[in-house]
Amino acid sequence: MSEKINWFPGHMAKALRQVEEKLKLVDQIIEIRDARIPQSSGNPELADIIEEQEITLVLNKVDLAIAKITRLWLKHLREQHQNEYRSVITLNALKGQGKEQLLKELNLSYNSITVKREEKGLKPRPLRVMVTGIPNSGKSTLINLLADQGSAKTGSKPGVTRGQQWIKVGNNIELLDTPGLLWPDITDKEMGYRLAICGSINPEVVDKELLACRLLDYLRKLNPQAIEKRYQVEDVGEHSYDLLAKIGRRRGCLMSGGKVDRHRAAGILLQEFQQGTLGRLTLEFPPELLEKEDNR
Repeated sequence: MSEKINWFPGHMAKALRQVEEKLKLVDQIIEIRDARIPQSSGNPELADIIEEQEITLVLNKVDLAIAKITRLWLKHLREQHQNEYRSVITLNALKGQGKEQLLKELNLSYNSITVKREEKGLKPRPLRVMVTGIPNSGKSTLINLLADQGSAKTGSKPGVTRGQQWIKVGNNIELLDTPGLLWPDITDKEMGYRLAICGSINPEVVDKELLACRLLDYLRKLNPQAIEKRYQVEDVGEHSYDLLAKIGRRRGCLMSGGKVDRHRAAGILLQEFQQGTLGRLTLEFPPELLEKEDNR
């Protein structure tokens, strides 16, 4: 992976312009991030285009992240970024965990907006909320959860949601679904790795074997037992490229002549990480925790 990842597709540039145009229509924003990479999955350009709307930050996919680390992230975001977010909550959109808390926050916002409109002599109307986040963060799954219907198309491939649509949630809330947004240039290689490993960058843009090896580097630090247990391999401390070959052989990823198909093995490893088959894993930590580790 080069120092700079140039991957920005034309439809995403168009989507960013559409989001800017729609901002004047909404009262609030829900920004969804991946709980496994709370920092990398935040779009730094979002703050530049937001006007006066309040932001509710949602850490989704908490069932795939290490619970203790997620709690530390919540503490960090609530304390260090309290002026940026109206609230910070966790969510498992697939299972509905966190739904009631999010609805409570939205209804509180509705009540606040209604009071302000009445003070101006305006009639009440539903709270208008824009749902935004990086590709494959779970935006459409969240909307389906709140609306109790399959109204927003979902998929695991980045870029599934291309259009924009309003979805009603009860009588008081209207959600605007938006395509997944990433920024044009990713200059931090590690951030690029983490985004791609979690499925937020199209795998065709980066080398799949390279991503799998980088994931194995993370796993050896965070939970080497997960590799040993899942793939029945020993000596996980060897070079990731060799370890990937060992995993491929265990999984029967063989080509003619018995050579290991590392590309196929890489696909299996990445998919099983993204689906949570390897267990709960968090790929980045709050600054306070990193400082403690550095001082040891």
